[in-house]
Amino acid sequence: MKYELYYWPTIQGRGEFVRLALEEAGAEYTDVAREPEEKGAGVPALMRILDSHAIERPPFAPPFLRAGDLLIAQTANILSFLGPRHGLAPEDEAGRLWTHQLQLTLADLVQEVHDTHHPIAASLYYEDQRREARRRAGEFLKSRAPRFLAYFEHVLERNPQGDQYLVGASLTYCDLSLFQVIAGLRYAFPRASARYESDYRRVFAMHERVTCRPRIAAYLASNRRIPFNEEGIFRHYEELDLKP
Repeated sequence: MKYELYYWPTIQGRGEFVRLALEEAGAEYTDVAREPEEKGAGVPALMRILDSHAIERPPFAPPFLRAGDLLIAQTANILSFLGPRHGLAPEDEAGRLWTHQLQLTLADLVQEVHDTHHPIAASLYYEDQRREARRRAGEFLKSRAPRFLAYFEHVLERNPQGDQYLVGASLTYCDLSLFQVIAGLRYAFPRASARYESDYRRVFAMHERVTCRPRIAAYLASNRRIPFNEEGIFRHYEELDLKP
């Protein structure tokens, strides 16, 4: 099956978690909004779906994935669909639910990262909430980020099949998502992340392990991987990279 991924064309954002799964799976997909408008793609193609009144089960916002007759939205929901179909989730129900649970926890962490630079409202510019952002980032780096990282460190440590992966003895989509979170934290908060590495050795080792996977390495070196920038979820503002 050839998939169609719909997400904003200039940022990694939440769509990147889906891109990583598709890339690791070697799946054939089109990143629709990054394709030429003259071919019926681009952002207008994305907006046609969001603005359509003819879709029975419409998505609220990107990312969403077209898979045959299915139109699937919400990052964790998309990954729970892709995982079993591409060997990125356990075969048993308990394992699939556990993987989905971990992905939802990562989604909570991602939202808290976003709120470090937009603590008041997403509709306001960062410059309109700079003072509040500095306070929010300080609390996030001191308390919230360590709590999440400690949790995933604990999950890796407690995995009965070894600390190489979050679930079982092979890679799942939540490992890819944890990789993306660590990459984002390193970009947004390089000083704070450097201090976290010694405390959460297994988590940061997971990042390095995923980086070396052949398909992921090829993707990271390609122009398909959009660079981090100050329009996405993970943004680097020097004044927010505070000492934890």
